[in-house]
Amino acid sequence: MSRKIAEEVLPRLRQRYVGRGREGRSRLIDEVCEQWDYSRKHAIKLLAGKAGWGGGLCSRKGRPPVYGEAEAVVLWRIWKTSEQPCGKRLKALLPDWLPHYEREHGKLDEGLGQKILAISAAQIDRLLGPRKVRTGHRGRCGTKPGGLLKTQIPIRTDNWDINRPGFLEADTVAHCGGSLEGDFIWSVTYCDILSGWTCNRAVWNKGAHGIVEATRSVEASLPFELLGFDTDNGSEFLNWHLLRYFQDRKKVVGFTRSRPYKKNDNGHVEQKNWTHVRQLLGYDRLEDPALVGMINDLYRKCWEPLHNYFLPSAKLEEKSRDGAKLKRKHDKPLTPFQRLLASPEVSAAMKEKMRHEKAALNPFELHRRLEEGLRAILHRAKRWPVRCHDLRVNDPTFPDHLRCHGLLSQRA
Repeated sequence: MSRKIAEEVLPRLRQRYVGRGREGRSRLIDEVCEQWDYSRKHAIKLLAGKAGWGGGLCSRKGRPPVYGEAEAVVLWRIWKTSEQPCGKRLKALLPDWLPHYEREHGKLDEGLGQKILAISAAQIDRLLGPRKVRTGHRGRCGTKPGGLLKTQIPIRTDNWDINRPGFLEADTVAHCGGSLEGDFIWSVTYCDILSGWTCNRAVWNKGAHGIVEATRSVEASLPFELLGFDTDNGSEFLNWHLLRYFQDRKKVVGFTRSRPYKKNDNGHVEQKNWTHVRQLLGYDRLEDPALVGMINDLYRKCWEPLHNYFLPSAKLEEKSRDGAKLKRKHDKPLTPFQRLLASPEVSAAMKEKMRHEKAALNPFELHRRLEEGLRAILHRAKRWPVRCHDLRVNDPTFPDHLRCHGLLSQRA
Protein backbone atom coordinates (compact mmCIF):
# COMPACT_ATOMS: atom_id res chain seq x y z
CA MET A 1 0.00 0.00 0.00
CA SER A 2 1.56 3.25 -1.10
CA ARG A 3 1.55 6.34 1.09
CA LYS A 4 -0.93 8.14 -1.16
CA ILE A 5 -3.40 5.24 -1.17
CA ALA A 6 -3.02 4.83 2.57
CA GLU A 7 -3.83 8.50 3.18
CA GLU A 8 -6.94 8.28 0.96
CA VAL A 9 -8.28 4.79 1.71
CA LEU A 10 -7.32 3.99 5.30
CA PRO A 11 -9.46 6.69 6.98
CA ARG A 12 -12.61 5.39 5.19
CA LEU A 13 -11.75 1.75 5.97
CA ARG A 14 -11.28 2.64 9.64
CA GLN A 15 -14.69 4.33 9.78
CA ARG A 16 -16.31 1.21 8.34
CA TYR A 17 -14.28 -1.00 10.73
CA VAL A 18 -15.40 0.87 13.85
CA GLY A 19 -19.07 0.85 12.86
CA ARG A 20 -19.32 -2.89 12.17
CA GLY A 21 -19.98 -5.86 14.38
CA ARG A 22 -17.71 -8.84 14.91
CA GLU A 23 -18.60 -10.62 11.65
CA GLY A 24 -18.44 -7.40 9.63
CA ARG A 25 -14.96 -6.55 10.96
CA SER A 26 -13.78 -10.08 10.16
CA ARG A 27 -14.95 -9.77 6.53
CA LEU A 28 -13.31 -6.34 6.19
CA ILE A 29 -10.04 -7.80 7.49
CA ASP A 30 -10.26 -10.58 4.92
CA GLU A 31 -10.83 -7.99 2.19
CA VAL A 32 -7.76 -5.94 3.22
CA CYS A 33 -5.56 -9.06 3.42
CA GLU A 34 -6.68 -10.23 -0.03
CA GLN A 35 -6.26 -6.83 -1.69
CA TRP A 36 -2.84 -5.85 -0.29
CA ASP A 37 -1.41 -9.26 0.69
CA TYR A 38 -1.06 -8.36 4.38
CA SER A 39 -0.95 -10.76 7.29
CA ARG A 40 -4.12 -10.80 9.31
CA LYS A 41 -2.47 -9.38 12.41
CA HIS A 42 -1.00 -6.44 10.47
CA ALA A 43 -4.38 -5.73 8.85
CA ILE A 44 -6.02 -5.62 12.29
CA LYS A 45 -3.42 -3.11 13.51
CA LEU A 46 -3.90 -0.94 10.42
CA LEU A 47 -7.68 -0.85 10.71
CA ALA A 48 -7.59 -0.32 14.47
CA GLY A 49 -5.24 2.66 14.07
CA LYS A 50 -2.26 1.04 15.87
CA ALA A 51 0.13 0.77 12.92
CA GLY A 52 0.95 2.47 9.64
CA TRP A 53 -0.71 5.89 9.59
CA GLY A 54 -2.80 5.27 12.65
CA GLY A 55 -2.56 7.61 15.60
CA GLY A 56 -0.67 10.33 13.72
CA LEU A 57 2.60 10.33 11.81
CA CYS A 58 4.81 11.07 14.83
CA SER A 59 3.12 8.89 17.45
CA ARG A 60 5.00 5.87 18.81
CA LYS A 61 3.38 2.50 18.13
CA GLY A 62 3.37 -0.54 20.38
CA ARG A 63 3.73 -0.84 24.14
CA PRO A 64 4.94 2.15 26.17
CA PRO A 65 8.66 2.03 27.02
CA VAL A 66 9.64 0.52 30.38
CA TYR A 67 13.04 2.23 30.61
CA GLY A 68 13.67 5.88 29.92
CA GLU A 69 16.18 8.67 30.18
CA ALA A 70 16.81 8.21 33.92
CA GLU A 71 18.05 4.65 33.44
CA ALA A 72 20.04 5.61 30.34
CA VAL A 73 21.91 8.38 32.20
CA VAL A 74 22.99 6.03 35.02
CA LEU A 75 24.06 3.32 32.58
CA TRP A 76 25.93 5.83 30.44
CA ARG A 77 27.95 7.17 33.37
CA ILE A 78 28.87 3.68 34.56
CA TRP A 79 29.64 2.58 30.99
CA LYS A 80 32.10 5.45 30.46
CA THR A 81 33.80 4.92 33.83
CA SER A 82 34.07 1.12 33.41
CA GLU A 83 35.98 1.32 30.10
CA GLN A 84 33.00 0.93 27.73
CA PRO A 85 32.09 -2.78 28.16
CA CYS A 86 29.47 -4.61 26.10
CA GLY A 87 25.93 -5.07 27.44
CA LYS A 88 26.57 -8.53 28.93
CA ARG A 89 29.65 -7.40 30.84
CA LEU A 90 27.98 -4.15 31.90
CA LYS A 91 25.03 -6.05 33.37
CA ALA A 92 27.41 -8.31 35.29
CA LEU A 93 29.27 -5.39 36.89
CA LEU A 94 26.19 -3.35 37.89
CA PRO A 95 25.70 -4.99 41.35
CA ASP A 96 29.26 -4.03 42.36
CA TRP A 97 29.15 -0.53 40.86
CA LEU A 98 25.71 0.80 41.85
CA PRO A 99 26.51 1.27 45.59
CA HIS A 100 29.61 3.30 44.64
CA TYR A 101 27.55 5.20 42.04
CA GLU A 102 25.14 6.39 44.74
CA ARG A 103 28.04 7.64 46.87
CA GLU A 104 29.44 9.53 43.87
CA HIS A 105 26.27 10.96 42.28
CA GLY A 106 23.67 10.86 45.05
CA LYS A 107 21.01 8.36 46.02
CA LEU A 108 18.89 6.98 43.20
CA ASP A 109 15.14 7.53 43.10
CA GLU A 110 12.96 4.91 44.72
CA GLY A 111 12.76 1.82 42.52
CA LEU A 112 15.30 3.10 39.98
CA GLY A 113 18.11 0.93 41.32
CA GLN A 114 15.97 -2.21 41.13
CA LYS A 115 14.93 -1.38 37.55
CA ILE A 116 18.56 -0.94 36.52
CA LEU A 117 19.55 -4.26 38.10
CA ALA A 118 16.63 -6.00 36.36
CA ILE A 119 17.38 -4.63 32.89
CA SER A 120 18.59 -7.18 30.32
CA ALA A 121 21.92 -7.02 28.50
CA ALA A 122 20.18 -6.58 25.14
CA GLN A 123 18.11 -3.68 26.46
CA ILE A 124 21.29 -2.06 27.83
CA ASP A 125 22.80 -2.14 24.35
CA ARG A 126 19.59 -0.66 22.89
CA LEU A 127 19.50 2.17 25.44
CA LEU A 128 23.17 3.07 25.00
CA GLY A 129 23.29 2.48 21.24
CA PRO A 130 22.48 6.06 20.13
CA ARG A 131 25.16 7.46 22.49
CA LYS A 132 28.04 5.20 21.53
CA VAL A 133 30.77 6.20 19.14
CA ARG A 134 33.18 3.69 17.74
CA THR A 135 36.77 4.37 16.72
CA GLY A 136 39.40 2.13 15.13
CA HIS A 137 43.17 2.07 15.09
CA ARG A 138 45.89 0.08 13.39
CA GLY A 139 49.25 -0.62 14.94
CA ARG A 140 52.67 -2.07 14.18
CA CYS A 141 54.31 -5.34 15.20
CA GLY A 142 57.48 -4.93 17.24
CA THR A 143 58.38 -8.61 17.71
CA LYS A 144 61.85 -9.59 16.51
CA PRO A 145 62.55 -13.35 16.36
CA GLY A 146 64.79 -14.73 19.07
CA GLY A 147 66.40 -17.84 17.64
CA LEU A 148 69.18 -18.51 20.19
CA LEU A 149 67.16 -20.61 22.67
CA LYS A 150 64.54 -22.26 20.51
CA THR A 151 65.98 -25.69 21.27
CA GLN A 152 66.00 -25.06 25.05
CA ILE A 153 62.47 -23.58 25.27
CA PRO A 154 59.83 -26.04 23.98
CA ILE A 155 56.72 -25.18 22.01
CA ARG A 156 53.56 -25.46 24.06
CA THR A 157 51.55 -28.36 22.62
CA ASP A 158 48.66 -28.40 25.12
CA ASN A 159 46.60 -25.96 27.17
CA TRP A 160 48.25 -26.85 30.50
CA ASP A 161 46.07 -27.63 33.48
CA ILE A 162 43.65 -24.74 33.17
CA ASN A 163 41.67 -25.93 36.20
CA ARG A 164 43.95 -23.90 38.46
CA PRO A 165 45.51 -20.41 38.31
CA GLY A 166 49.22 -19.81 37.90
CA PHE A 167 49.83 -20.34 34.18
CA LEU A 168 50.66 -16.99 32.58
CA GLU A 169 50.91 -15.78 29.01
CA ALA A 170 53.10 -12.73 28.34
CA ASP A 171 53.50 -10.31 25.44
CA THR A 172 54.93 -6.86 24.71
CA VAL A 173 53.33 -3.75 23.17
CA ALA A 174 55.39 -0.98 21.53
CA HIS A 175 54.62 2.67 22.27
CA CYS A 176 56.48 3.71 19.13
CA GLY A 177 54.02 5.95 17.32
CA GLY A 178 54.57 5.47 13.60
CA SER A 179 58.19 4.23 13.67
CA LEU A 180 60.08 1.44 15.45
CA GLU A 181 63.38 3.32 15.14
CA GLY A 182 65.15 4.72 18.19
CA ASP A 183 64.43 4.32 21.89
CA PHE A 184 60.95 4.30 23.41
CA ILE A 185 58.79 2.67 26.07
CA TRP A 186 57.28 -0.81 25.85
CA SER A 187 54.47 -2.31 27.93
CA VAL A 188 54.69 -5.96 29.04
CA THR A 189 51.35 -7.72 29.63
CA TYR A 190 50.98 -10.80 31.85
CA CYS A 191 47.65 -12.69 31.81
CA ASP A 192 46.58 -15.72 33.86
CA ILE A 193 44.78 -18.22 31.61
CA LEU A 194 42.20 -19.47 34.14
CA SER A 195 41.13 -16.29 35.91
CA GLY A 196 42.10 -13.57 33.45
CA TRP A 197 44.06 -11.79 36.23
CA THR A 198 46.20 -9.32 34.29
CA CYS A 199 49.23 -7.23 35.24
CA ASN A 200 51.17 -4.69 33.16
CA ARG A 201 54.61 -3.18 33.48
CA ALA A 202 56.35 -0.48 31.44
CA VAL A 203 60.02 -1.02 30.45
CA TRP A 204 62.56 0.98 28.50
CA ASN A 205 63.55 -0.66 25.20
CA LYS A 206 62.46 -4.18 26.30
CA GLY A 207 65.98 -5.30 27.18
CA ALA A 208 66.49 -8.64 28.91
CA HIS A 209 67.23 -7.04 32.29
CA GLY A 210 64.08 -4.88 32.15
CA ILE A 211 61.88 -7.86 31.21
CA VAL A 212 63.27 -9.96 34.08
CA GLU A 213 62.71 -7.14 36.58
CA ALA A 214 59.17 -6.59 35.31
CA THR A 215 58.46 -10.33 35.59
CA ARG A 216 59.87 -10.42 39.13
CA SER A 217 57.69 -7.46 40.12
CA VAL A 218 54.56 -9.06 38.67
CA GLU A 219 55.24 -12.44 40.29
CA ALA A 220 55.58 -10.77 43.70
CA SER A 221 52.15 -9.15 43.30
CA LEU A 222 50.25 -12.25 42.12
CA PRO A 223 47.66 -13.73 44.53
CA PHE A 224 48.65 -17.25 43.43
CA GLU A 225 51.80 -19.25 42.77
CA LEU A 226 53.47 -18.96 39.36
CA LEU A 227 53.49 -22.41 37.74
CA GLY A 228 53.98 -21.84 34.01
CA PHE A 229 55.04 -19.07 31.65
CA ASP A 230 54.29 -18.95 27.91
CA THR A 231 55.39 -16.29 25.41
CA ASP A 232 55.80 -15.66 21.70
CA ASN A 233 59.15 -16.06 19.94
CA GLY A 234 60.41 -12.52 20.60
CA SER A 235 64.04 -12.04 21.61
CA GLU A 236 62.96 -10.12 24.73
CA PHE A 237 61.67 -13.44 26.16
CA LEU A 238 63.88 -16.08 24.53
CA ASN A 239 67.12 -15.23 26.34
CA TRP A 240 69.33 -16.77 29.03
CA HIS A 241 68.42 -14.16 31.66
CA LEU A 242 64.72 -15.06 31.71
CA LEU A 243 65.40 -18.77 31.32
CA ARG A 244 67.69 -18.78 34.38
CA TYR A 245 65.13 -16.74 36.32
CA PHE A 246 62.57 -19.55 35.94
CA GLN A 247 64.99 -22.48 36.31
CA ASP A 248 67.31 -21.36 39.13
CA ARG A 249 64.81 -21.93 41.94
CA LYS A 250 63.63 -24.80 44.14
CA LYS A 251 60.44 -25.33 42.13
CA VAL A 252 61.11 -24.81 38.44
CA VAL A 253 58.53 -22.80 36.49
CA GLY A 254 57.56 -24.31 33.13
CA PHE A 255 58.76 -22.00 30.34
CA THR A 256 57.26 -22.58 26.88
CA ARG A 257 56.80 -20.65 23.64
CA SER A 258 54.19 -20.48 20.89
CA ARG A 259 54.63 -21.59 17.30
CA PRO A 260 56.21 -18.93 15.06
CA TYR A 261 53.64 -16.66 13.36
CA LYS A 262 50.72 -18.30 15.24
CA LYS A 263 49.29 -15.39 17.23
CA ASN A 264 46.29 -17.41 18.45
CA ASP A 265 48.61 -19.63 20.49
CA ASN A 266 48.77 -16.68 22.91
CA GLY A 267 45.17 -15.59 22.42
CA HIS A 268 44.51 -14.84 26.10
CA VAL A 269 47.21 -12.19 26.37
CA GLU A 270 46.77 -10.89 22.81
CA GLN A 271 43.26 -9.66 23.58
CA LYS A 272 44.54 -7.98 26.77
CA ASN A 273 47.00 -5.96 24.68
CA TRP A 274 43.99 -3.98 23.43
CA THR A 275 41.86 -3.77 26.56
CA HIS A 276 44.72 -3.17 29.01
CA VAL A 277 47.31 -1.22 26.98
CA ARG A 278 45.94 0.38 23.82
CA GLN A 279 42.72 1.56 25.45
CA LEU A 280 44.81 3.25 28.14
CA LEU A 281 47.87 4.63 26.35
CA GLY A 282 46.83 4.55 22.71
CA TYR A 283 49.27 4.46 19.77
CA ASP A 284 51.39 7.56 20.39
CA ARG A 285 55.16 7.48 20.72
CA LEU A 286 56.42 7.63 24.32
CA GLU A 287 60.18 8.28 24.29
CA ASP A 288 60.75 10.05 27.59
CA PRO A 289 62.45 7.64 30.06
CA ALA A 290 60.89 9.49 33.00
CA LEU A 291 57.46 8.27 31.88
CA VAL A 292 58.34 4.64 32.75
CA GLY A 293 57.87 5.19 36.50
CA MET A 294 54.70 7.24 36.00
CA ILE A 295 53.13 4.57 33.78
CA ASN A 296 54.06 1.79 36.21
CA ASP A 297 52.44 3.70 39.08
CA LEU A 298 49.31 4.06 36.97
CA TYR A 299 49.33 0.35 36.14
CA ARG A 300 49.82 -0.86 39.73
CA LYS A 301 47.69 1.61 41.67
CA CYS A 302 44.75 2.26 39.33
CA TRP A 303 44.55 0.20 36.16
CA GLU A 304 45.13 -3.30 37.57
CA PRO A 305 42.78 -2.96 40.58
CA LEU A 306 40.06 -1.52 38.33
CA HIS A 307 40.22 -4.41 35.84
CA ASN A 308 40.95 -7.28 38.23
CA TYR A 309 38.35 -6.38 40.88
CA PHE A 310 35.56 -4.55 39.05
CA LEU A 311 35.50 -5.32 35.30
CA PRO A 312 34.10 -8.76 34.36
CA SER A 313 34.92 -10.70 31.23
CA ALA A 314 33.37 -13.77 29.58
CA LYS A 315 35.37 -16.89 28.72
CA LEU A 316 34.76 -19.08 25.68
CA GLU A 317 33.29 -22.43 26.72
CA GLU A 318 32.41 -24.03 23.41
CA LYS A 319 32.90 -23.38 19.70
CA SER A 320 31.22 -25.26 16.86
CA ARG A 321 30.83 -24.79 13.13
CA ASP A 322 27.53 -25.19 11.28
CA GLY A 323 28.38 -24.84 7.60
CA ALA A 324 29.79 -21.35 7.13
CA LYS A 325 28.49 -20.16 10.51
CA LEU A 326 30.69 -20.33 13.62
CA LYS A 327 28.81 -20.61 16.91
CA ARG A 328 30.46 -19.60 20.16
CA LYS A 329 29.15 -20.17 23.68
CA HIS A 330 30.54 -18.09 26.56
CA ASP A 331 30.16 -18.43 30.31
CA LYS A 332 28.65 -15.86 32.64
CA PRO A 333 30.83 -12.70 32.81
CA LEU A 334 32.91 -12.69 36.00
CA THR A 335 35.76 -10.56 37.27
CA PRO A 336 39.21 -12.16 37.76
CA PHE A 337 38.67 -11.62 41.49
CA GLN A 338 35.45 -13.68 41.41
CA ARG A 339 37.11 -16.46 39.41
CA LEU A 340 39.95 -16.68 41.95
CA LEU A 341 37.47 -16.82 44.84
CA ALA A 342 35.86 -19.83 43.17
CA SER A 343 39.21 -21.62 42.75
CA PRO A 344 40.12 -24.16 45.47
CA GLU A 345 43.82 -23.69 44.62
CA VAL A 346 43.87 -20.19 46.15
CA SER A 347 44.37 -20.24 49.92
CA ALA A 348 41.68 -19.03 52.30
CA ALA A 349 44.07 -16.43 53.75
CA MET A 350 44.74 -15.00 50.28
CA LYS A 351 41.02 -14.90 49.49
CA GLU A 352 40.35 -12.99 52.70
CA LYS A 353 43.17 -10.56 51.90
CA MET A 354 41.71 -9.96 48.44
CA ARG A 355 38.23 -9.32 49.92
CA HIS A 356 39.70 -6.67 52.24
CA GLU A 357 41.54 -5.05 49.35
CA LYS A 358 38.38 -4.91 47.24
CA ALA A 359 36.32 -3.50 50.12
CA ALA A 360 38.76 -0.59 50.40
CA LEU A 361 38.49 0.28 46.69
CA ASN A 362 36.02 2.56 44.94
CA PRO A 363 35.89 2.11 41.13
CA PHE A 364 34.87 5.73 40.58
CA GLU A 365 37.80 6.94 42.69
CA LEU A 366 40.15 4.61 40.78
CA HIS A 367 38.87 6.06 37.52
CA ARG A 368 39.32 9.62 38.80
CA ARG A 369 42.94 8.93 39.82
CA LEU A 370 43.45 7.21 36.49
CA GLU A 371 42.33 10.33 34.61
CA GLU A 372 44.64 12.51 36.70
CA GLY A 373 47.60 10.22 36.08
CA LEU A 374 46.90 10.12 32.35
CA ARG A 375 46.79 13.91 32.18
CA ALA A 376 50.19 14.10 33.89
CA ILE A 377 51.65 11.58 31.42
CA LEU A 378 50.09 13.41 28.48
CA HIS A 379 51.38 16.76 29.70
CA ARG A 380 54.94 15.46 29.95
CA ALA A 381 54.71 13.57 26.63
CA LYS A 382 53.55 16.74 24.85
CA ARG A 383 56.44 18.76 26.35
CA TRP A 384 59.00 16.20 25.15
CA PRO A 385 61.09 17.67 22.25
CA VAL A 386 60.02 15.00 19.73
CA ARG A 387 56.37 15.59 18.99
CA CYS A 388 53.81 12.90 19.73
CA HIS A 389 52.09 11.37 16.72
CA ASP A 390 48.36 11.45 16.09
CA LEU A 391 47.47 13.94 18.84
CA ARG A 392 43.94 15.18 18.18
CA VAL A 393 43.66 17.87 20.82
CA ASN A 394 41.57 20.24 18.70
CA ASP A 395 39.38 17.66 16.97
CA PRO A 396 35.81 18.46 18.13
CA THR A 397 34.42 15.28 16.53
CA PHE A 398 36.50 12.93 18.65
CA PRO A 399 34.46 11.20 21.43
CA ASP A 400 34.64 13.00 24.73
CA HIS A 401 35.09 9.80 26.74
CA LEU A 402 38.26 8.96 24.76
CA ARG A 403 39.87 12.40 24.86
CA CYS A 404 42.06 11.46 27.82
CA HIS A 405 42.37 7.72 27.25
CA GLY A 406 44.83 6.88 24.53
CA LEU A 407 46.81 10.12 25.09
CA LEU A 408 44.68 11.90 22.50
CA SER A 409 43.81 15.07 24.39
CA GLN A 410 42.87 16.38 27.77
CA ARG A 411 39.35 15.93 29.06
CA ALA A 412 37.47 19.19 29.34
